[in-house]
Order: sequence, then C-alpha cells, then structure tokens
Amino acid sequence: MDSKNKVAVLGASDKADRTSNLLIKRLRVKGHEVYPVNPALTIIDGLPVFKGLADLPPGIDVLSIYMNAQRSDALAEAILASGIPRVIFNPGAENPALAERLQAKGVQVEDACSLVLSGLDQI
Repeated sequence: MDSKNKVAVLGASDKADRTSNLLIKRLRVKGHEVYPVNPALTIIDGLPVFKGLADLPPGIDVLSIYMNAQRSDALAEAILASGIPRVIFNPGAENPALAERLQAKGVQVEDACSLVLSGLDQI
C-alpha cells in the first residue's frame, strides 16, 4: 500500500521491547498517523495515548490488536462500534469469535503480525 494510513494500536505499550511499541515507531517512520490506545498510559513515544476506542478521532483505517482474546472480548462492543474497516489480530491476540462478528459487519479481518506487514508496506 502506497498511501499512508491512520492506525490505532489497541494494547499499545510504552515498553521498548514490546512488539506494539516497535510497531508504533516503525509506522511513524513510514509516515503513518498512529493512535496508541491503552487506558493505563498517557504518552508513548511522544504520542498522546487514547483511553479507549470511543476516544479516537474518526477516519481510522486500521486497528491493530495486541491483547488476548479474553481482554478483546471485554472490548468487543467498542471494537464492533468503532467502524474501523480493517482489524489485525496479532500473534497471541487471535479471537475467532470476534473476528467472525467483525466479518459479518463487512470488516476486513486478518490474523497476522502487524510489524511484519508494516515491513512489507501492507499497512
């Protein structure tokens, strides 16, 4: 994909060794707009952190999920209501039941590593 996307990272971490943190840095270098989401943090890599999906601005293109199925189940209604057209469940975050619900709403769903996809310019 040549265009730059607005990417929300659900379960974003401020720990430098976490994949979600590496993704945020890589996406920013590639010129994407990044929106970290984590209710426990206020800033990641100089970016403001959103408390929840409902706090995000409109027009997000991709939601990259970094939390296990139990945690994403608790946020399922917010994820479904977000209107984000593409959702990526990263390794360890797979949630087949939620993925099925999203697909039923016309959302493009992938079980993939966002970090790998970003390296291939597929985010």
